[in-house]
Amino acid sequence: MRTRSLASEGFTLIEIMVVVVIIGILATIVSVNFMGRVEQAKITKAKAQIKNFEAALDLYRLDNGEYPSTEQGLQALIEKPTTGKIPCCWREGGYLKNVSKIPKDPWNHDYVYLCPGTKGPYDIISYGADGEPGGEGKNADITNWNLDER
Repeated sequence: MRTRSLASEGFTLIEIMVVVVIIGILATIVSVNFMGRVEQAKITKAKAQIKNFEAALDLYRLDNGEYPSTEQGLQALIEKPTTGKIPCCWREGGYLKNVSKIPKDPWNHDYVYLCPGTKGPYDIISYGADGEPGGEGKNADITNWNLDER
């Protein structure tokens, strides 16, 4: 019968500390990379929503001869406007599929819609994470005229 010495069983304190440090370093690397991906995903989502608005606005214009006014806003894509110039051929059910209200941008701010726009027939703007005009990185504006820049 063989007996083991107490020194050969279990882990030493140094071994445990090395493992904890390695796990901490890996967790830091993963969380930093993940956080960058979350912001990039929000930017991508905002761009996709703006493209959907553009397609819906083009359909609205085809049916009614013009885009909704600034006053009517993006809301005109889901319910027939009751102010300003009332559209003659508004599509029953609206222009955005399966949407009961205009979505907010990924940072929970309202999109800004201007018609006529400063850069084209209309402007659609998300002011980014800070909700303020201008900014850089996650705070930079996302607009329908600069979708390919970020």
